Amino acid sequence: MSSPADPSAPAPETDGDRTDWVGLAPLIVSAGILLAGNGLLVTLVAVRANLEGFSASLVGLVGAAYFAGFIAACLVTPGLILRAGHIRVFAALAALGAVSALVLALAIDPGVWLASRALTGFAFAGLATVVESWLNARAGSGERGRVLAIYRVVDLGCVTGGQFLLPWIGAEGFAIFAVVAIFFCLALLPISLSRQTSPAPPASPRLDVARIWTLSPVACVGCITIGLTNGAFRTVGPLYAQETALDLEQVALFMSLAIAGGALLQVPLGWLSDRLDRRWVLMLATLGAAAAGLWLTAGGAVSPGAILAGGFAFGAFAIPLYSLSIAHGNDHAGAADRVELSATLILMYALGASVGPLAAGQVMA
Repeated sequence: MSSPADPSAPAPETDGDRTDWVGLAPLIVSAGILLAGNGLLVTLVAVRANLEGFSASLVGLVGAAYFAGFIAACLVTPGLILRAGHIRVFAALAALGAVSALVLALAIDPGVWLASRALTGFAFAGLATVVESWLNARAGSGERGRVLAIYRVVDLGCVTGGQFLLPWIGAEGFAIFAVVAIFFCLALLPISLSRQTSPAPPASPRLDVARIWTLSPVACVGCITIGLTNGAFRTVGPLYAQETALDLEQVALFMSLAIAGGALLQVPLGWLSDRLDRRWVLMLATLGAAAAGLWLTAGGAVSPGAILAGGFAFGAFAIPLYSLSIAHGNDHAGAADRVELSATLILMYALGASVGPLAAGQVMA
């Protein structure tokens, strides 16, 4: 009788244009659970910090700590995967995310919160590297755009859905942090119980940004730009909406429409990019986002309806740019490049997202 395969052992990549959709399902389900928990935690931290009397500058510093951990993970995760494999690293980082969420409730202290948020950023960026490199290793080259588009639809849907737990459970007390930890732990089940094997490990434990830039400069520039624009929009978009005389209900609708637009066009643009040169689809989406930005510039002087339509259009074209960029990068990557490429592109996005809100705030001022 043959023994079952070791799930941590690397398996060959998907052959040609075919994608094992059934095999990808546990990974996408695990990613959705993680994203729901992390999306809830991001909002919870800001709300709870305000309730605990943290100053606005301290809340901003706590947010910066998250991105510091995020960037550190991009540099370290390839080495961790080379040492232990995708599945074990996924399990370890999910556990670290659960622990860091619980620590927030156990110690309402600025220093503890700074350290905890840095750990959460480290855990989540590492988890994103594992998931995205795994998806790209298993996606067929002729279907990669659709695979990543579905992943992003799950991302947007779960992050949005997770927010509704906050008013239902409440931001006070321990329970809401326990729920976040439960999400991180539950994400282990689909991966741990599936028959999936790990993709090929990275070729090197170090992140060679220069080599990845040479491999796909379009993907690198795309992720930096997307981080700049989408990070700025999510941060100062509500401020723009308020300044154009939208009420609070309309501000929430403005941001929700942008996310809905992104979810709606993910799959059609991904499908189109699988049939055309992805660079043409990237250019099309970029032009659409730029046109929506110009519309929003003039929309403030027109009507609330024009602003809401502009927000929907901007999200519809801007949000899919990330999945299109990483799909293009992976078209040029080999099996041993997936982890390093994913970590580098996440790093590029994080750097852009760190600068974008600051720059947008200065421009608006």
